[in-house]
Amino acid sequence: MKKENQETGFDFDLWCKIAQENPEQFEMMRQQAINDLIEQSPEHLRPRMIGLQWQVDQIRKQANNPLDACLQISTKMWEHVVGENGLLNVLQEPQNLQTPTTQESQGKIYSLDQYRSGK
Repeated sequence: MKKENQETGFDFDLWCKIAQENPEQFEMMRQQAINDLIEQSPEHLRPRMIGLQWQVDQIRKQANNPLDACLQISTKMWEHVVGENGLLNVLQEPQNLQTPTTQESQGKIYSLDQYRSGK
């Protein structure tokens, strides 16, 4: 039974076979698929995606085993969906979505004049 997603062309059975027979090749393919997805995303989203992938990679490195990693990653995902200020909350109450003003997003500007004059 071949489990190929018609939309993406992803062949689950092939990936499983490679993971079992050649873990190094599987890891290279996995990383390439991630890089391709990030590269295809809108430029303004790429830094966030890279950051999220870094978090996932750190969880995978520190987990005791693959199942532990999967559970931790899943928990993190659900926190962002149903947690405080999560996706579900934003979808139900979009009027409460707080976006930074231009000044807030640029940060506070401090004058260095008092330090230059030696005061």
